[in-house]
Amino acid sequence: MARVREVLRSGAWITRERARLVAIAILLTSAAGLAYLVMTANGLVDTQGRPLGTDFSSFYAAGSYVLDDNPDAPYDLARQYAREQAIFGAATPFYGRLYPPFFLFIAGALALMPYALALVAWQAATLGLYLLAIRAILRSPSLDPPTSRLTTADWLLLAVAFPAVLINVGHGQNGFLTAALLAGALSLLDRRPLLAGIFFGLLAYKPQFGIMIPVALVASGRWRCIAAAAATVALLVLATVSVFGLPVWHAFLESTRFTRLVVLEQGDPGWYKMQSVFAWARMWGAPIPLAYTLQGALVASLAAALIWLWRSAAPYRLQASALCLAVILATPFTFDYDMLVLAPAIAFFAADGLARGFDPWEKTVLAALWLMPLIARSAAQFTGIPLGVPAMLALFVLLLRRSTIHFTLPVAFPRRILLK
Repeated sequence: MARVREVLRSGAWITRERARLVAIAILLTSAAGLAYLVMTANGLVDTQGRPLGTDFSSFYAAGSYVLDDNPDAPYDLARQYAREQAIFGAATPFYGRLYPPFFLFIAGALALMPYALALVAWQAATLGLYLLAIRAILRSPSLDPPTSRLTTADWLLLAVAFPAVLINVGHGQNGFLTAALLAGALSLLDRRPLLAGIFFGLLAYKPQFGIMIPVALVASGRWRCIAAAAATVALLVLATVSVFGLPVWHAFLESTRFTRLVVLEQGDPGWYKMQSVFAWARMWGAPIPLAYTLQGALVASLAAALIWLWRSAAPYRLQASALCLAVILATPFTFDYDMLVLAPAIAFFAADGLARGFDPWEKTVLAALWLMPLIARSAAQFTGIPLGVPAMLALFVLLLRRSTIHFTLPVAFPRRILLK
């Protein structure tokens, strides 16, 4: 046991060759699974009666209402379901459309294409944005010291084989876009704060992911970025009102009651699909007020940690990684496909480790978090523990420890002593 603990502590079990083999195995298995799903489908419906791309069916149905000049209809659950049934058959399950009216611009554009083409185009385009954002993290010339010992083939393989990629593709979801906007904004924050602010503003299409971003930006005095983000959100609101009319916002706000009561508080999709402290508490039978209290305590703790970290002398890579983790930990409403946000968190942390060296447990926890989307849903379903939450918290704690040990003590303090 002592030997195993030491191997895990040092991360010596993680070699480049082993990482490549695991990533290739996951990638090939994922590709085979997706190919089987498509080849055995009956038209647009798989063998279990679900539309290919499952959640994407709701985007497409909403987009068809936009083309019919009826943009408030997607927020009427009965009408949304009727349109999904009209497209995919009467037996199709209901997939709700829970995003603000900003997303109707994308949904309408996608509905201009046949369903299968729209699904492929959506996933391919957003996957490309996600990969560009990860590349920016690992190849940015402005970061000091530069990332070492990571080839293009290495990071590309790890980014594509990240298990959350398969989940997102299978659901036809928007995780690629979320990760790309967050990673892109953080990569540009120092060099192009206005563009970074625009990217942060565009993230308003998933408002539950915006809880921690203002905390970090205000703590570090990024006022130009904040102004750009606020202006972007304001322009998006004006654009939706001018194109779709004011009633679409009333319809959306009315639909949030269903989201809160049925989807979040009652866990209608299944608690095991969510990766949050709130969902964990509800899964274990906690009453709603207690679950909100626990989630609120976590949010307060994350905010305090971010304020300290973003005002400290810690490297920007660690600050950015912490914000990515806090973004997903702070919201009670997150699903396993949202774990794509962990890709930039892992990339920022790994980049700092490759540049400066890793401390005990860091490589093992990074590897565990990379693998986590592969088992998070099934583990929660059969054990009642959403393992993604403790894994994310573990990396966050290690990140704070790394920042405290190496970047807040006097520079002359010998690093070799600190690691003993």
